[in-house]
Amino acid sequence: MQNNLANHALTIPRLVVLQADTLSFAYPQRPLLADLSLQAPPGLTWVRGGDGCGKTTLLRLLAGDLAADAGELRIHGVRLSGDGAAYRAQVFWMDPRTAALDQISARDYFASLPPRYPQWDAQALDDAVQGLSLAQHIDKPMYMLSTGSKRKVWLAAAWAAGAAVTLLDDPFAALDKPSIAYVLQLLRSASQHATRAWVVAHYELPADGQGSLPLAVQVDLGD
Repeated sequence: MQNNLANHALTIPRLVVLQADTLSFAYPQRPLLADLSLQAPPGLTWVRGGDGCGKTTLLRLLAGDLAADAGELRIHGVRLSGDGAAYRAQVFWMDPRTAALDQISARDYFASLPPRYPQWDAQALDDAVQGLSLAQHIDKPMYMLSTGSKRKVWLAAAWAAGAAVTLLDDPFAALDKPSIAYVLQLLRSASQHATRAWVVAHYELPADGQGSLPLAVQVDLGD
């Protein structure tokens, strides 16, 4: 009997880390997102769009930091609406504009994170601190750091956290050129990750010396 399997393509289900179904959100008098759905597999999901199109709002929704008007969010099957604590425990998100931690040092901030993130990687943190030239600033209170240095703290923590979903908003803002190159290197590595999903919001897709970053998914919110 002839084997007909060779005549048919085999479909291997894609691993979905983060799933958003028909998300909608509006500020008063300002509709922003309507029925947005996405599936983020391991690797890089890129959210692009112009100023005011909802990039940061979308990340806050995905983080569970902002409540959607409608829709559903899941990480590895855990629904935000069903178990918010378990959902958020799988996410790394820090609003890069926050001043909430200004009174503590970067070292103290880093020390607070391993209990929250079981996959915390101390070596990855050390590498990122060196790669982002943060070592000289690590014991200063956050309020003494420049905007760029504070953003480096959040980026180093994101890299070390080992979270299932990492959300980065405008990761190149206020960085010096060597640090931008280093972040591009980290993102290229993240694009090849087998289990972690990185969702990055930026107005365009940047390139490094090897060309455009390889993407798993691109979400275009328009200009």
